[in-house]
Amino acid sequence: MTHPLDNPAWASLTGPHAHLAEARGAVRRYPADMSPFMAVGSEPSAADWEDIAALSGPGSIVAVAGATASPPPGWEVAHVVPGVQMSGAEVFGVPDEEAVRLTTADVPEMLDLADRTRPGPFLPRTVELGAYLGIRRGGALVAMAGERLHPPGWTEISAVCTDTAFRGQGLASRLVLAIAAGIRARGEIPFLHAAASNTDAIRLYESLGFSLRRRTSFKGLRVPENEVVSASRTRV
Repeated sequence: MTHPLDNPAWASLTGPHAHLAEARGAVRRYPADMSPFMAVGSEPSAADWEDIAALSGPGSIVAVAGATASPPPGWEVAHVVPGVQMSGAEVFGVPDEEAVRLTTADVPEMLDLADRTRPGPFLPRTVELGAYLGIRRGGALVAMAGERLHPPGWTEISAVCTDTAFRGQGLASRLVLAIAAGIRARGEIPFLHAAASNTDAIRLYESLGFSLRRRTSFKGLRVPENEVVSASRTRV
C-alpha cells in the first residue's frame, strides 16, 4: 500500500479504527452490526483466506477490501459493483445551523431512512463510526450523512441520503459540506465512494469540489459452505 486510500478499510482498521477491529491473524473486520467491511493486505495468503472464513462463517457473503488476488477454489463472487473513489482535497466544507448531531437514540429513524433510500450499508451500530448529521422537518428525520472509514489523515463521508419527498432542496449537499467542515476542523481530508452507475450523485459531489481519485469495485465473496478452519489458527 502506497497511500491510505489505496486500501482504506485496512488503513482504517489498523489505524484510527483499530479499537473497533475484530482480528484473526492478519485479517481485520468491523463488528458485523457496525459495517460489512473486512480488510486484508493486497495479496492474502492461504492462511488469510482461512481467517476470513473463520471470522465470517460458512456460506456468508463478505466484503473483502484490499485483496487483489483471486480467492481460493470454492469461493464464489456473489456480486461486483463498479465504483469510484473521490477525493475532497479541495473541499473545505460549510457548517450548517439546521443540521443536528445524530446519536444512538436516533438509530431507529436512521435505519428506516436508510432502508427507504438505499445509500449503502447502514447497520444498527454504524453511527459509532463517526459523526452523523441529520436534518428534520416536522420532527421527522428527512436527510442524513456521516462518517465511515477513517484512514490516517482522511475520513470517508457516507450514508448520504434524503427522503424522496424532500429531494431537490439541496439537503444532501448541505449535509456533505457540513460533515466535510467537521473533518477539516480535525485537520483531515474528506473522501467518499459512489457506485459508478450513480451518475447523479457523482455529478453532485463534483459540483461540491470532489474529484475522481481512482476507479474501484465493491465485491462480495461467498465463503464456501464446507470451509474447514484449522484448529491451530486462533483468534487474536
